[in-house]
Amino acid sequence: MIRWRMNLCCFHFQKPRHQQHWYLSLKPFTFQNPYLYFTKFINTSIEFSQNLKPTTTPSNLTTRKTNFYSTPTIISCSKLLYKCTASKSLTPGMEIHARVIKFGLSQDPKIRNYLVNLYSKCQLFGYARKLLDKSTEPDLVSWSALISGYSQNGFCQEAVLAFYEMHLLGIKCNEFAFPSVLKACTVTKDLVLGKQVHGIVVVTGFDSDEFVANSLVILYAKCGGFGDARSLFDAIPDRSVVSWNALFSCYVYSDMHGEAVSLFHDMVLSGISPNEFSLSSMINVCTGLEDSVQGRKIHGYLIKLGYDSDPFSANALVDMYAKMGILEDASSVFDEIAKPDIVSWNAIIAGCVLHEYHHRALELLREMSKSGMCPNMFTLSSALKACAGMALRELGRQLHSSLIKMDMGSDSFLGVGLIDMYSKCNSMDDGRLVFKLMPERDMIAWNAVISGHSQNEEDEEAASLFPLMHTEGIGFNQTTLSTVLKSIAALQANYMCRQIHALSLKSGFEFDNYVVNSLIDTYGKCGHVEDATRVFEESPTVDLVLFTSLVTAYAQDGQGEEALRLYLEMQDRGIKPDSFVCSSLLNACASLSAYEQGKQVHVHILKFGFMSDIFAGNSLVNMYAKCGSIEDASCAFSRIPVRGIVSWSAMIGGLAQHGYGKEALQLFKQMLKVGVPPNHITLVSVLCACNHAGLVAEAKHYFNSMKILFGIEPMQEHYACMIDLLGRAGKLEAAMELVNKMPFQANALVWGALLGAARIHKNIDLGEQAAEMLLALEPEKSGTHVLLANIYASVGMWDKVARVRRLMKDGKVKKEPGMSWLEVKDKVYTFIVGDRSHSRSTEIYAKLDELSDLLKKAGYVPMVEVDLHDVERSEKEQLLYHHSEKLAVAFGLIATPPGAPIRVKKNLRICFDCHTVLKFISKIVSREIIVRDTNRFHHFRDGSCSCGDYW
Repeated sequence: MIRWRMNLCCFHFQKPRHQQHWYLSLKPFTFQNPYLYFTKFINTSIEFSQNLKPTTTPSNLTTRKTNFYSTPTIISCSKLLYKCTASKSLTPGMEIHARVIKFGLSQDPKIRNYLVNLYSKCQLFGYARKLLDKSTEPDLVSWSALISGYSQNGFCQEAVLAFYEMHLLGIKCNEFAFPSVLKACTVTKDLVLGKQVHGIVVVTGFDSDEFVANSLVILYAKCGGFGDARSLFDAIPDRSVVSWNALFSCYVYSDMHGEAVSLFHDMVLSGISPNEFSLSSMINVCTGLEDSVQGRKIHGYLIKLGYDSDPFSANALVDMYAKMGILEDASSVFDEIAKPDIVSWNAIIAGCVLHEYHHRALELLREMSKSGMCPNMFTLSSALKACAGMALRELGRQLHSSLIKMDMGSDSFLGVGLIDMYSKCNSMDDGRLVFKLMPERDMIAWNAVISGHSQNEEDEEAASLFPLMHTEGIGFNQTTLSTVLKSIAALQANYMCRQIHALSLKSGFEFDNYVVNSLIDTYGKCGHVEDATRVFEESPTVDLVLFTSLVTAYAQDGQGEEALRLYLEMQDRGIKPDSFVCSSLLNACASLSAYEQGKQVHVHILKFGFMSDIFAGNSLVNMYAKCGSIEDASCAFSRIPVRGIVSWSAMIGGLAQHGYGKEALQLFKQMLKVGVPPNHITLVSVLCACNHAGLVAEAKHYFNSMKILFGIEPMQEHYACMIDLLGRAGKLEAAMELVNKMPFQANALVWGALLGAARIHKNIDLGEQAAEMLLALEPEKSGTHVLLANIYASVGMWDKVARVRRLMKDGKVKKEPGMSWLEVKDKVYTFIVGDRSHSRSTEIYAKLDELSDLLKKAGYVPMVEVDLHDVERSEKEQLLYHHSEKLAVAFGLIATPPGAPIRVKKNLRICFDCHTVLKFISKIVSREIIVRDTNRFHHFRDGSCSCGDYW
């Protein structure tokens, strides 16, 4: 055996040529160590012969053995060897080979060809080569059988080498050998060698043979040369369905679905009837195109031509209908399959998971198990996705156990599925353990665990994993960067965002829209809108997603005017908006109280058919509520088709902000009645509603029952609402008692509520205590100093007012200037105290003077005590008259039609004097004036305010 192996190693270099070449020579192969290569090749062949298990003896051989053993002939041996080759029955074939040698028939060329073919098909290439080498004359049939065996079993390089040896021996190739070697060139994507073989095909005249031509078409197509492939296809004189299928399969393989459809129509028009292969491939095309209409037509063809029982076609139909979400039809086709195989089950289960019918997917998995079909890795991957979608951690654990028992627990594909399942079941400890136990952690596994931490709001963990990934030498892609940026945005870690930005520039992802979008979003959420704008402007391709991200960034940063400007630019570029950008625009309008512009966005939502979109509907409710039109907000709320917790919370919060406390509580009860459970934001809105309406008893009821009724522990925001409510109601001791009972340290919200209560009730001691705590928590905020000074001023302690002012000056704390905004004719105007920069400033101040006389006649007396400037009374009155909200209202009176509501937004809480003045003005001019301050809405009508002077 060893001598034979060594001789074969030297075969290519020692064996003489028997004939001269009759056609063009191939470009010679070069190996650095040819002896080493051939030794490795033969060793591989012998290893196959030693390890291959014998296959089952065909039953029809049993009855013929007796006759064969008694009188063996070349004809009987040939027939039996043919049958063994067809069924790949190695053991009986080797027995026949032994009998052939015993009776001296082994030298017969026909017997030898059958034996070479048998051993080649059964992957015993060492035996096949030994028989071939013992031949005194090279035999084309034996060489063709060997090359075909290599090619069919995936040994493409060996097939090419055998072809090259045959070529050197001068053996002329035929129509059976060419397809095999061309297939090997196709699999290895060796177009250069394929072209050389093509040249030999042309010279030898086999280019007109249909099977050879089909192999050439497939070679060029799968190597990317579709133009050459089509030319070769068109040159085939008599194209059968096999030829059409050859090019058709290449189009499908390369996802050239349009070309595949066109070719299919050409085939039908040419009079060629498609077979089951054509139709099943066409179904895959329809799946890729998501064309259910064409898919149903192909289904009709299958039934008409009698191929609907073909298992491949049936599986393709199940896959098509399932992926398109037509699960009823998928189930119907599946039920008609007599014996569904693993592909059938996987197709229907995966389709259910894809369209989030997770419960049905798990039911099918149970039915599959009952049928005796064993799931494979793809089945279990779909099952894990179903568990993730339904957050069924325990069932996911059972599947995990099954994977371990089936020895598939270490598979990286399933490992990623397990990490995803555990992360979506809020069990990242288990997900991280799966990750650590994976033998090989590739980039997809790292992305899965980083994404899992990010989804579970474990942002620090997600961000810290990225450097570890880099340290281990694992590469990253746009998914990695985008996921990490999402966590960085949640952490508002701008310095980390800059580092990822720099890394994306170095690694070539700076123009990837996925990464660019994440950078804009992260910079925006970190409060660096100028950096977000720069990234947007530097992007070579700007699409709807990038516009939406920057619009959102502007809206979140309070730059509503910039957001609206950007939207107009988007329209100028011809980019059609979607529901997300409209939602962001509505949020921008809400931040500006830009009612008219919000209505225009509403028109766009109607125009583009987004009214059924829940995000757009929720944003409409929020926008109208924050623009002062609770009636429009209620109308938008009533038109939301499926109201989620966000919808209910937005409407309840809007009613609360407008002072409709009882209506807000009534809506809350309605929400509970329809089965929507509240979240912590909803309960904040409920407590705010009680606060603005002074409903102390109701607030205590909901606050005390949060944990019992809804399973929600009170947070700082809930305590702040209760303390503010108790403080406003004059229950200062109860408010302080609640502060002392809090399970955590009071934050600025809580102490701010107490300071506001102290101002209302002129409680010096409480005001000083709250101010002291606030100054420790937020020393840079001017509001604390101003409120404390107001408390001192209200009781005439002007020396302490002066001391607070000195503290502000020494600490370089600047009082935040009062600002008001008013929208007129799609433009938002800004006013500050004493502002004379407006183009109609003269008219505005003239209107104020006119109103001043009318106010005095109506009984108005300026409340100079709220002004902290150390000046004469007359000068204080003048300063009060020029507050920003009074300027905005005066401008509204001269710039809007008579009778139209005036909507003003203010950045601070409205002062007592302005509140009093606006009540008088609303009655004098018979106008509704709506003011939105930092705390709530004030609707001034006929001399009164909706807040009932309780704010």
